[in-house]
Amino acid sequence: MNKINTINYITYQTFPANTANSLQTISNIKYLLRNNMEINLIFPLRESGSSDSMEKINNHYGESLNFNIKGTTHNYPFGNFDFFKRFFYIISHFLWSRKVVNQIDLNNKSHSFFTRSDWVFYFLSKKNAPVIFECHQYTKIRKFIISLSLKSKNSKIIFLNENLKTDYEKKYTLNNNFLVLQNGVDLEIFKSEAKIRKQIIFVGKLTRFGEERGLKFLISCLLDLENSYSLKIIGASEEEQKIYQNFVNQLKLNNRVEILGYENHKSVAKYISESEIGVLINSDTNQHSVKYTSPLKYFEYLSADVKVVASDFDAHRKLPYHNNICFFDPNNSESFMNAIIQTEKKPLIDVDDKKIISLDYRAKKIIGLIG
Repeated sequence: MNKINTINYITYQTFPANTANSLQTISNIKYLLRNNMEINLIFPLRESGSSDSMEKINNHYGESLNFNIKGTTHNYPFGNFDFFKRFFYIISHFLWSRKVVNQIDLNNKSHSFFTRSDWVFYFLSKKNAPVIFECHQYTKIRKFIISLSLKSKNSKIIFLNENLKTDYEKKYTLNNNFLVLQNGVDLEIFKSEAKIRKQIIFVGKLTRFGEERGLKFLISCLLDLENSYSLKIIGASEEEQKIYQNFVNQLKLNNRVEILGYENHKSVAKYISESEIGVLINSDTNQHSVKYTSPLKYFEYLSADVKVVASDFDAHRKLPYHNNICFFDPNNSESFMNAIIQTEKKPLIDVDDKKIISLDYRAKKIIGLIG
């Protein structure tokens, strides 16, 4: 039997990018490399800032990695028009995936494939190539594609949480071709440090799927907390910084709230590590946020010994060590205030628990599923 020692990571994401999903991919690659896997990253150059320069990618993510990168041309409509974006995304994603898979040599038995793209998963499955699909969301189209792809015995799935596995399993029977594996954290970057007393932090984009994530609610909640609490928000666009700063000014919370733009990963790690409380918050109108999310920042909070308060969503209750989370009802300021106060009594996870949520542990699980 040929030993798999190379993973071809094929994705419709683009790099470098200021997104949690691109960071997740690069971070996972880092620890697959640490576990002696060779990596070939293949993705489309579909944005003006896209690049397959290892130097640019390392600089953007603050890493010093060395693996093979191939940025492919993207002569498709997605990204070129401001209308019918969803339609053009699906068509472009389909055409690019088919083209890339058709160009790949599938005869090397020491190679396996990994993807976050359902269409890449489908076309590789049609060719019976050994492929793992990491599933982050639930959609009707994806359900259909997965049902076709799993006809191949060489096709496997990683579900990001138990809800995803359960909902997809209603369509077909899963055997030994899947793994439920949440996100993880780079323990080298996120470490416990001296805390700024009663500093609350939120990290991430201020909107998700076109909806406001509840940051104005979060800011206004400081009015109900004693003056010793402060809030730091990291990840606002330039326009959002102006909008939210005006909101802060209106509430006269300038001395307690700081709105920052995009920061590199290591700067974010410092801000998180010096905070006492981290927030997970999203709109309660989006199914992905309520049922399927596995936020990277949650694992970063845990690693840095930051207490966690979170919207009371089923997805958050499916997170590892969820008993350590203080939950609050969405848009209920009294509930949020009580959750903040309850953090004083919540324990932190220990060193062995941190190893289980590490990216090194996650990489080993991925390699084990490859077989």
